Amino acid sequence: MRTKLTYTLEKPLKFKQQLLQWSKQFEEIAWLDSNNYHQEHGEFDALLAVGAFTAIKTDYHQAFATLQEYQQTTKDWIFGYLSYDLKNDVERLSSKNHDGLDFPDLYFFQPQKLFLLKGDQLEMHYLNMLDDEIEEDFTEISNLSINQIETGKPETENPESKIQARISKEEYLQKVEKMLAYIQRGDIYEANFCQEFFAENREIEPFKVFQDLNDLSGPPFATFLKLEEHYLLSASPERYLKKSGSKLISQPIKGTARRSQNSEEDIKIAEELSKDPKEQSENVMIVDLVRNDLSKIAKIASVNVDELCKVYSFKQVHQMISTVSAELDDGIPPVEALRATFPMGSMTGAPKISAMKIIEELEETKRGLYSGAVGYFTPNGDFDFNVVIRSILYNSAKKYVSFSVGGAITAGSKPEKEYEECLLKAAAMRHALE
Repeated sequence: MRTKLTYTLEKPLKFKQQLLQWSKQFEEIAWLDSNNYHQEHGEFDALLAVGAFTAIKTDYHQAFATLQEYQQTTKDWIFGYLSYDLKNDVERLSSKNHDGLDFPDLYFFQPQKLFLLKGDQLEMHYLNMLDDEIEEDFTEISNLSINQIETGKPETENPESKIQARISKEEYLQKVEKMLAYIQRGDIYEANFCQEFFAENREIEPFKVFQDLNDLSGPPFATFLKLEEHYLLSASPERYLKKSGSKLISQPIKGTARRSQNSEEDIKIAEELSKDPKEQSENVMIVDLVRNDLSKIAKIASVNVDELCKVYSFKQVHQMISTVSAELDDGIPPVEALRATFPMGSMTGAPKISAMKIIEELEETKRGLYSGAVGYFTPNGDFDFNVVIRSILYNSAKKYVSFSVGGAITAGSKPEKEYEECLLKAAAMRHALE
């Protein structure tokens, strides 16, 4: 079904920049970039999928069943996203909050052309009907001048296009207090509470904003996704779920601390994060939730915590990450592994259903793709999906720009400190837009 050619690159980093620039001509683009961040479970340095041969987009009704049929029918590479609101397909829940973005709940496409980069090796996988274009495209990409990146239209300068918060700081603090009351009453142990920042009547050049955001953050799960008028510009540091053969890997993040330009202070901040009892408690609660979710689809006694509460450093922040693994039970389809664990524990809470109900009550914005997942399936049913955080969402038709940030609320949370953590997480997105 696909023709594959392999090339050895003289300048892989330069070619990567040329490749992203070349992709601008397509209506459907999925660019996944590890930024060469050292991670044990990475398969590729970068992937690019362009041009939809086939595609599906749907609301949450029977969304996972639709995706399973599509994945099993194509038996090919497919790229796309699961929005947070697919929770309504998994459980008897609803999403009624404000939605300025208007993204489909699920969108996947089968690319015409696919590029896989690992070290100095490039694999080009083209549908057989297009295989005569492989060498021509490679030559065109290699000859692109990366010094002439188009910046597109200038950003709109009217006052209405300024970034604003959906809720005020005072409202945020009041809502966290309400969540703490639910915790004290015993309804939940932990829940992830988020707020939206947005701009209306705002035109941006998505490639430029993505490049700025990626330069600021350099995360292992950076994503540029364009599906018609819908754009995701993501600097996500978090893996949701990966399947390799029968092995499943989930790497939830809970626990955040700022970076410092002073190296001694920076080391101290990371050490303090690693020993912070509140941050450890948040992380352990979510690890337990992930273990519980994985146990629904795993072979008996195969769920393990490979790494607990380890601190990793990124350009903007230190993060506390755990790694949980499991062996997928026999006969369970790949899509079912996603459905059984969705939405991810790090963006919901514990108990999961109660947390999602309270999140819907207290948040003002429909999450949509934020805190959902973006990734891909391989022809043999393996997959890898990130968590959509540290991300800018853009509807170019509506000229609506949005990014959301949040954090885990536990019994030990201080509302003012939680608000400060939100601003810390928002810094890179705000900087890339302003």
